[in-house]
Amino acid sequence: MSSNEPTTTSLADAKQLHKTSVSDEVVIKFDDVTKTYNLYKNDRGRFLGIFNYNRKGSFLGSVDASKDLSFEIKKGEAVAFLGHNGAGKSTALKMVTGVTHPTSGTVEVKGRVSALLELTAGFDMQLTGRENIALRGQIMGLTRAQIKELEPAIIDFAELGLYIDQPMRTYSSGMKARLGFAFAVAIDPEILVVDEALSVGDRAFQRKCIDRIREIMMDENVTVLFVTHASSVAQEFCSRGIVLDKGTKVFDGPIDEATAYYEANY
Repeated sequence: MSSNEPTTTSLADAKQLHKTSVSDEVVIKFDDVTKTYNLYKNDRGRFLGIFNYNRKGSFLGSVDASKDLSFEIKKGEAVAFLGHNGAGKSTALKMVTGVTHPTSGTVEVKGRVSALLELTAGFDMQLTGRENIALRGQIMGLTRAQIKELEPAIIDFAELGLYIDQPMRTYSSGMKARLGFAFAVAIDPEILVVDEALSVGDRAFQRKCIDRIREIMMDENVTVLFVTHASSVAQEFCSRGIVLDKGTKVFDGPIDEATAYYEANY
C-alpha cells in the first residue's frame, strides 16, 4: 500500500475488512449494566461518602451514567458508540478498559485492551518518560523483557528526543499525550478503544496517529470500539453503531442505520 494513498481510503479498506471478517466469538458482553455515581458538594463530602457517612448538605444526589445496558461485541467488529455529551459513551468504555466497574450487572471482556481515551492518565510526573514506559508495562502485566522489546518503538513513535529521559513534570500536555499514544498503540492490542478527539501534537503527528490506527484495524483479529458524536467519523471507521442516550441503549445496528437514527433524533 502506497504511503501517499489518502488515509480515508485506507480506513475504508480497514472498515471493509472488519465487516467481512467478524467471527462468532463474543469478546465483550454487557449484561444489564448500571453505573451509578454519587455526587457531593465538595471533596470532604466525597471522602466521607466512601465510609457511608453523609454529612448533612454534602450529598447532592445520584446519577446513572449507564443504566440497564446490555450488548455483545464479537471478535473483529468495528463498533461506533454514538451519543451527545453525557450520553454515557465514555463511562461504558471505561468499564471495558477496567478503569471503572459497574454498580450492578456484569461486564465480560476477553482480550488485551488498549485505550486511546485518557492518554495522559496514570503517568507519574516525578518519573522520566522512559521510566513511565516501564511503569505502564508492569501495570499491564508485561515482563521486563517484553517492556525492553517495546521501548525503542515507543520512544521512536513519540518523537520526544532527549526529553524521554527528563521528568514528565517538565513535559507539555502534548508531549504527555504523545507518549501515552505511542505506548497504547505499541502493545498489539486485541481490543482497541479509540476516542475521536485524537488532537495529539501537530498535523503531521496527527496523521501519523491515524495511520497507526489504520494499521491496527487492518488486522482482522482486532476488535475496535470508537467513541464519537460525529456521524461522518463513525461511518468512516465502523460498520456497526450503538446509540446511547442518558446511559441507555436506544439503537444498535448497521452503521448507516445507526447514524441515520442518531441524526434524526439528536
